[in-house]
Amino acid sequence: MRITEAKFAGSSVRAADKPGRRLPEFAFIGRSNVGKSSLINMLCGNSRLAKTSSTPGKTKLINHFIINDSWYLVDLPGYGFAKISKKEREDLRIMINDYIQNSQEMVLLFVLIDSRHDIQKIDLEFIAGLGENEIPFALIFTKGDKLGPNALAAQIERDKEILLEQWEELPPMFVSSSETQMGKKEILDFIQQYI
Repeated sequence: MRITEAKFAGSSVRAADKPGRRLPEFAFIGRSNVGKSSLINMLCGNSRLAKTSSTPGKTKLINHFIINDSWYLVDLPGYGFAKISKKEREDLRIMINDYIQNSQEMVLLFVLIDSRHDIQKIDLEFIAGLGENEIPFALIFTKGDKLGPNALAAQIERDKEILLEQWEELPPMFVSSSETQMGKKEILDFIQQYI
């Protein structure tokens, strides 16, 4: 799949308030500072679509982007939130859960993991919650250009081992880099299967 058009379609705080047009939705989420906005911009070929920042936790709303006039890319706030108050943290948690559990159009949730480190406890807890609620998801390891090929392969194998301690079967997995466009074709082709 090639993305030829990506337009901002609206923001919301509840699944019930998302854009009115019903189309398949593919949502993206990850820990603060995992490179989500950069990945979204790379997939869409538009460096200004999602707001990137050196300050983690910029996304505070559920943002819908209409892609090729046929599906939505949904940018969710991060979990493991940056420097925000306890109340803000709880509000974001409620917002994320409301969308994930109540959006009838969400086909799949992409969970972003930083490829440079072992998968973190907060990621494992979030993924476990998806399993308990039977939410379909795939993993995208971001920043794949930051390690050499051998170190990257070894780190992903280590993460698979960690995941297999909790899961009988691994979800679909991708390795990406917003710098080199690694993973772009694979992720978009994977989405194409569902549209």
